[in-house]
Amino acid sequence: MRIPRIYTDSPLSEGATAGLDDNAAQHVGRVLRMQPGQELLLFNGDGNDYPATITEAGKKHVSVEVGTPSANATESHLEIVLGQTLSKGDRMDYAVQKAVEMGVTRIVPLTTERCDVKLKGDREDKRLRHWQSVAISAAEQCGRARVPEIVPVMTLSEWFENSGDCDLRLVLHHRTEQSLNTLAKPTRVALMIGPEGGLSPDEITAAANAGFLPVALGPRVLRTETAPVAAMALCQWLWGDIGD
Repeated sequence: MRIPRIYTDSPLSEGATAGLDDNAAQHVGRVLRMQPGQELLLFNGDGNDYPATITEAGKKHVSVEVGTPSANATESHLEIVLGQTLSKGDRMDYAVQKAVEMGVTRIVPLTTERCDVKLKGDREDKRLRHWQSVAISAAEQCGRARVPEIVPVMTLSEWFENSGDCDLRLVLHHRTEQSLNTLAKPTRVALMIGPEGGLSPDEITAAANAGFLPVALGPRVLRTETAPVAAMALCQWLWGDIGD
């Protein structure tokens, strides 16, 4: 039987007995119905994997004995910050999930001129918590020991200002002939993805004025949830850890 990988925001240390946080405990006790004596592989975002053995198990409370941690080597040396325009339905969930699988460092939901999703107040908080949960599940599945942060929704002007720590900033659209393989190797990339209807000419110009290079991924127009996956795969192939 495959040992489940479970994220917990509880502190973990070798030899300690730890109680899992509510979300992790409910997943282990209620969904997986695991019992004392069974093994888990825990991580809490510090970059390590922690083998653990269940000592107590209920539907709402699970305690474990923590074993010797080991460094997790799944993080890419290329940092990628994704600015993803909000989209409806499952499209944003898909973009978040696949971005985590492709090694994204941080995800920034964006509002743009043609964005048809409006989030404010409690609704925004609820969606952010949901997307963070999607990111956690994706990290558990793909073997990462760090969970990318989903930050609050930003306008384009806020995004431009907050992405200045990236040494390469890219805006994806199909109205350019610039390709990724002609660019110098970066250490930290910001990727800007537009909505289903595309970024407006004014937004593309504003991005260029803010230091974003326009790039295309080929002759075909990609959907807003497909573009980040394709872009990150290419970035990891050219400058990251795919093919290492």
